[in-house]
Amino acid sequence: MKLTTHFLFIVLRFTMIKHNCNLMFSIIALLLCQLTFAADDFHRAREKMITLIEKDVTMTRFMTQRHRLNERVIQALAQVPRHQFVPANSAKYAYENRPLRIGYGQTISQPYIVAIMTEIIDLEADDVVLEIGTGSGYQAAILAELAKKVYTIEIIRPLGQQAAKRLQSLGYQNIESKISDGYYGWQEAAPFDAIVVTAAASHIPSPLIQQLRPGGKMIIPVGSQFLTQQLMVVEKSLDGKVKNRQILPVSFVPLTGDH
Repeated sequence: MKLTTHFLFIVLRFTMIKHNCNLMFSIIALLLCQLTFAADDFHRAREKMITLIEKDVTMTRFMTQRHRLNERVIQALAQVPRHQFVPANSAKYAYENRPLRIGYGQTISQPYIVAIMTEIIDLEADDVVLEIGTGSGYQAAILAELAKKVYTIEIIRPLGQQAAKRLQSLGYQNIESKISDGYYGWQEAAPFDAIVVTAAASHIPSPLIQQLRPGGKMIIPVGSQFLTQQLMVVEKSLDGKVKNRQILPVSFVPLTGDH
């Protein structure tokens, strides 16, 4: 988009110098049409992605106990432009139901995984959420469509900085990010109604359990990078008791840090 806008500016200056208004407006119309076609293509691809996700949700219902996605989750998936959260050379693959590399050994999660993790934590409009592992910022954007406030932590500085700029440029004002070790959470902003961890831990971090509000949920992949990982749901009852259950076998990059 930025490249096209810059090119459009150059064309405008050139054509104005030549005083050829007909040519100027013809080129502008052509460029605007191309932008419209691209937007339409992404829109159709996003709709197809949601259809594939819904099929996967139906297929995995016996493990997840979720037969369909909440309408609010579907609307969030339809709203967030996933192609803006991947490298430019991967944009054409953005709406395929698979993870994509985003650099620094990290990936943007498979859309189905993003959807089912979001679905399971049952967000309300006034909830405050913590995300561990900002990555490209896509999961944070999905959460921000559903919750009052999202706090997100990334340990890899360049990724975290890029994601913060991207989210800001897309207009997300209810997301706060920082570069830190997510294992220890964000104590100053706790407690959280929900916590989403997007990297695999060898165990469930006790600081995150402590920062989870009574009645809240955490979803986290647990296991080794080279062995089977399990997507786990951690629920804290109103009296502070913690209950864990397995949802799905998954494959995530490992949670890193001093721990």
